[in-house]
Amino acid sequence: MTADQSTLNHTARILTEVSPQMPADAALRRYFVQHAYLGPRERRAISRSVFIYFRWWRWLDAKASLQRQAEQAIGLDDRFQNHPASVKPEALAARAVPAWVQDEMELTPAWLQQLQREPALWLRARPGQAGQLAAGLGHCAPTPHAADALHYTGTQDLFRTAQFHHGDFEIQDLASQLVGLAAAPAAGQTWWDACAGEGGKTLHLADQMRNKGLIWATDRSARRLQTLKRRASRAKIFNFRSTLWDGTDRLPTKTKFDGILVDAPCSGVGTWQRNPHARWTTSRDDVRELAATQLALLNRVAGSLKPGGRLVYAVCTLTRSETTGVADAFSAAHPELASEPVSGPAESGFLWPQTLNANGMFIAVWRRSA
Repeated sequence: MTADQSTLNHTARILTEVSPQMPADAALRRYFVQHAYLGPRERRAISRSVFIYFRWWRWLDAKASLQRQAEQAIGLDDRFQNHPASVKPEALAARAVPAWVQDEMELTPAWLQQLQREPALWLRARPGQAGQLAAGLGHCAPTPHAADALHYTGTQDLFRTAQFHHGDFEIQDLASQLVGLAAAPAAGQTWWDACAGEGGKTLHLADQMRNKGLIWATDRSARRLQTLKRRASRAKIFNFRSTLWDGTDRLPTKTKFDGILVDAPCSGVGTWQRNPHARWTTSRDDVRELAATQLALLNRVAGSLKPGGRLVYAVCTLTRSETTGVADAFSAAHPELASEPVSGPAESGFLWPQTLNANGMFIAVWRRSA
């Protein structure tokens, strides 16, 4: 990637607004609202420049101007993309992530290199429609890991396509899609998406259920649930009920479920390729606090499973505290739930970015004894 002076100037202005309280993606959104005259190609170049800056931040000359630092980052990135061996694994381990991460996971060269690459854009086609969607959009490649997933490499604004407005696809990372496939709900069942957010996994569950049965979608944010409703309307998904739940002991319903998905809040280490600014705002204390929250959420929902029902735990992080640490503690506290293997390409529950060219995630599954 090469950047002209205009891109570097815009990048520098945005970087002055970024802080722990103002993440890079939020600063970009606000800047583009304020500079509505910027076209799609310019916005794409500026966004890439901002994210490249945070990928290579620890290599940059802190005394140089922000324009010069952005230019340095782009130069480093170009060299790395063309010759990955030009950056030694020891340098990546020391500079690409904060020091505390090595206490929570193994820093393999393959994972560290993947962190420095540009992330893939994944689409989820409606069931059985991946081939038709790929032919219509172009620049799409399938994957053996998920029949409806497509890796999109084009440059058009997907939100402006007829296929998007017809509800033919969702933009959803491959790892997120694999969580839905691990849940594997059946038509006519009753499920609970306990931390539904804006509904990406809710819609995937509904598609697998062929719009039959019922999904309870809960979240602590009314705004996110409103976004879910808009997405569901566009996708013509109707077999869900949304309501607020703050994760406390006061459950949103007394219903017993065939399946519960807890896509819990987490440190997001698995998304650091896509969101490099988060590397420098996430702390070890965050990990500890979130692990306690995750275990509490699992404990609170476990009693809502029917006999034979399945509980699926997912987090887009790779730290031991939030993955195997939480799963082991929950298993020890709930002998009535038997651990089950995770289907698909997960390695001992882990979905690795360097294996999938997608976000990193952890999945664990339990079944209540019948």
